[in-house]
Amino acid sequence: MHHRRSITALFVACLTLHVGLSHADSREEIDARVEQALTELYQHSSAAKELAYRAAGVLVFPNIIKGGFIVGGEYGEGALVISGDTVDYYNIASVALGAVAGLQSKSEVILFMDEQVLNKFRASRGWTVGGDADVAITTFGTGGTIDFLKVGAPVVAFVFSNKGLMLNLSIDGSKITRIRK
Repeated sequence: MHHRRSITALFVACLTLHVGLSHADSREEIDARVEQALTELYQHSSAAKELAYRAAGVLVFPNIIKGGFIVGGEYGEGALVISGDTVDYYNIASVALGAVAGLQSKSEVILFMDEQVLNKFRASRGWTVGGDADVAITTFGTGGTIDFLKVGAPVVAFVFSNKGLMLNLSIDGSKITRIRK
């Protein structure tokens, strides 16, 4: 088991280093991609736009790359937007064991609906989804309506790709860390 954890840790470190060095986006590039990702989300559902408007903060990862073979990982960079302004930049990384093969790209938008949870997130040195706070993955019904049972959660997430909203996904275990840009 210890050997497996060592290999996993090494893989995540290599993936993070590789992606971080080869795709170190500037603030302007991240900001442009964040805006584009939000536009895409709002095209999928006007209800998502209304919910984001009510959020204390909106954390957007416009391009998370997931890949590997047997052991996989994912990495992406994004920004926290409060009242329409970017206030900080973050990365997200995770590792997956099991049937992982190939590369995928997705976007994640995490809405902090509660000011206290947002403040705790911002004060942390690293935040683990599912460990530091439960995140409700929001699903959509017909016509882009939101599953309102999850809207009452303090943190709500949308996961989507260029093909549309992705269902039945989990982002638990993803580590989110502030980065300097």
